[in-house]
Amino acid sequence: MLAVALCVFTLAQVNYPVLAPQPQLAVFALLGLVICFLNIPIHPTLKDNALAKASDLVLAVLAALCCGWILVQNEPFFENLWQGGSSLGNRAGFETSTDIVVGVVGLLIVIEAARRSLGWALPIMSGLFLVYAFIGPSMPDWLFPHRGYSIERIVAQAFLQAQGTFGVALSVMFTYVFLFVIFGAFLAATGATRFIIDFAQSVFGASPGGPAKVAVLSSGLMGSLSGSAVANTATTGTFTIPMMRSAGFKATTAAGIQAAASSGGALMPPVMGAGAYMMLEIVDPPVTYLQIIRAALIPAILYYLSLFLITHFHARSAEGGAAALKASTAKATPLGESLMEGIVFATALGTLIVLLIVGYTPFRAVSVSLLAIVVVGGFNPRTRLSLGAIIQAFAKSARDVVSLVAASASVGIIIGIVTLTGIGTRLPATILPLAEQSLFLALLLIMVSSIVLGMGLPSAVCYLLLATLIGPVLGNLGVVPLAAHMFIFYFGMMSMVTPPVALAGYAAASIAGTNIMQTSFAAFRFALVGFTLPFIFVYRPELLMLTPSGETASPLAMFVPVLIGTLGVLCFASAITGQLRSTLTPPFRIAMFGAAALLLAPGPSVAIGGLPVPMLDAAGVVVFGAILALNKDPLSTQPSA
Repeated sequence: MLAVALCVFTLAQVNYPVLAPQPQLAVFALLGLVICFLNIPIHPTLKDNALAKASDLVLAVLAALCCGWILVQNEPFFENLWQGGSSLGNRAGFETSTDIVVGVVGLLIVIEAARRSLGWALPIMSGLFLVYAFIGPSMPDWLFPHRGYSIERIVAQAFLQAQGTFGVALSVMFTYVFLFVIFGAFLAATGATRFIIDFAQSVFGASPGGPAKVAVLSSGLMGSLSGSAVANTATTGTFTIPMMRSAGFKATTAAGIQAAASSGGALMPPVMGAGAYMMLEIVDPPVTYLQIIRAALIPAILYYLSLFLITHFHARSAEGGAAALKASTAKATPLGESLMEGIVFATALGTLIVLLIVGYTPFRAVSVSLLAIVVVGGFNPRTRLSLGAIIQAFAKSARDVVSLVAASASVGIIIGIVTLTGIGTRLPATILPLAEQSLFLALLLIMVSSIVLGMGLPSAVCYLLLATLIGPVLGNLGVVPLAAHMFIFYFGMMSMVTPPVALAGYAAASIAGTNIMQTSFAAFRFALVGFTLPFIFVYRPELLMLTPSGETASPLAMFVPVLIGTLGVLCFASAITGQLRSTLTPPFRIAMFGAAALLLAPGPSVAIGGLPVPMLDAAGVVVFGAILALNKDPLSTQPSA
């Protein structure tokens, strides 16, 4: 009942708002936090303990009371209940003792919900920021001291007013992310998952390394709907990992491929991950959602191209030989058996893309697409969504979004303290002198920060923290704003496959029954090109369909950078696997890494015939051509019969 209420309330309020913004978020958080406490125990070992269950119920009631207070004290409908005759927003700086008590309890409730659903990393970080706001005058110079704030001021900023818990992070989850979660759940309920697997099998099932390519394609398609690396791994990995195992792939290799492919799903338009929606609120100057998905398209294609090439080369290697042999005799499931599911999938995705192109807002476009799923699915009993199926889809959506509600509310605490103390401007001002002599150094620093913060945090939370704290640095270094935010977003996603805390790798290992760390390192190896792409599009914004000044790039301006990027990805995949036309000898493999570096790195240009020719790119092309010519396929050297 709570799940249905959460979904219906969100759909109604986003499209036809009745409540004011902060009361909207208060109801959204109320339902999400209550569902969290009623479904996630204080500790897995205490899920059946009567005392623990009673404490869960108490916390659920407290969450409802605290969020309900924000609703009542801000919504004009309850004006007769306002303390002192003014709304909570209008008494900012003069909050009552009741307000402060509610705020303290609310902060503890939010932090505990984040701990239950995400683990300790984010709650500890939120707690440290709260302590930092209080003991500011005692901090050493290298930890950005400030004048310090009272508990009342901290509580008001972090929970009671609109810059903390009920701020931009929760607003993005409410306005954009949750609707796309419902969209993915409805598609899954119609059987679209089965169509995606069948379609991928029909395309690649019988080719060398076919099952691995099926995993890559299906993960890209599924990830474009879910936007979650872990959910993508759990959904498609259940089908593809056993498929790869039966074809002869090692268990660790199969799990690594699946984790790497799933992590790229949140980079694949049109849905993408939650960070893409946060860009709508954060990037300055503002961008449209269509600009974001257009910018994401070519890098996402290059990422999946690298995975296809890696799996293809791997299947031709000695390790992957058995998989290639078995894959060549595999039979794809006839697409006709899931044709209706394919029609629903194409209709839903097509409707979403068309509406975005013609100018609909993302939440309105996805709402209409949900209606299209129900209507088109109703033409066939197999895809028809009964009332029970819709309720189950709502319930699944609510369960999936609980961790995001807790995360966004908790990260709102951090953003509120960052705004209050001014560290959001002081930290970039400190980092900038260290990196102003080298854009590459600044990018490297932000990459490491993104990966470290991404350990154990949802990628959207990682992006939001980095965009708030370090994002301005790239802007001061002359990087196109959208490229700077895409850079941070990419490395937030790559943290999903970066040991030691690689959540997508963990999910794949649990399905494959493999060692967690071995699987994480395998996923890291397969996803390596994802660590180079952000550097490439910062230096070559044409890959984001942008000019260096931030304008829309022409197809002619994009042609050479895309061609060079594609060749660089090919060299990188070849070097990682040690395969090209045949197995690469160690010197050739090292040379191929060199070719990839030359092709992917920026460098000076020389005018030849009036056209600028990048010297490093030209050198990379020459090295690749030489290796391609010398690395002959053994079969081509055998005399014909």
